[in-house]
Amino acid sequence: MKNTDFRDAFLQRLPADQILALFDRLPDVSFFVKDRRGRFVSLNRRGCEYCGVTSADDVIGKTDHDFFPKVRADEYRDDDRRVMKSGKPIINRIESAPEDVGSPRLVATTKIPLRDQSGKVIGVAGCSRQIERMQSGTADSLGDVMEYLHQHFDRHVTSDQLAEMSGLSVSHFERRFRLAFGTSPRQYLIRIRIEQATKMLRQTDHSVSSIAQRCGFYDHAHFSRSFQRIMNVSPTKYRRQYGENAVVPKGE
Repeated sequence: MKNTDFRDAFLQRLPADQILALFDRLPDVSFFVKDRRGRFVSLNRRGCEYCGVTSADDVIGKTDHDFFPKVRADEYRDDDRRVMKSGKPIINRIESAPEDVGSPRLVATTKIPLRDQSGKVIGVAGCSRQIERMQSGTADSLGDVMEYLHQHFDRHVTSDQLAEMSGLSVSHFERRFRLAFGTSPRQYLIRIRIEQATKMLRQTDHSVSSIAQRCGFYDHAHFSRSFQRIMNVSPTKYRRQYGENAVVPKGE
């Protein structure tokens, strides 16, 4: 008997609830399963907290748009579609925590496509880990670096500066940072800046160029490219879609 045959035979004997119950024992991890239409099939306890409900029964069959602001729900749905269409996973991507649009709290999110026995993609599964809780398992020196990045995202920051702050060599610091957070210090900082930029685009009438500078981007083109890559939409279009007053300053 092949190893996979043994595995499949064993798993067929297990009720799905027994496996899914494991995720309820992980307080810092949100786990979900959705079908192709974005409807929740399963959600663990932490995921229910993000949705503002006490039981997965209140979520099953519903979508992100039933629980989150449109801007956040649209992002989740676009990600799900991209994963299902490409068949490629998203691994440890840094993004805002689900509980608040523009929240300074970040999570590391992983999503994978789900396939039936014929290989057809039938949905998506994923999990998100709180960055704050991940920090508690790292050295205090990395915690200090994280706090600095969140408080001074608008400043010019180099790996040399951060490594010195942590008391490590640059190469050792970058390895430890990537191991702890699944991304480089530079990409993590860019994500923080983009999250702050989305908040300003929604809530202020500052020009895109001004917002770019306020968020630490000293090159407008770099800001626009980074925003497009992370949010899958240009800063100006994002403001038109989600701005609280939906007014685009002249010249944009």
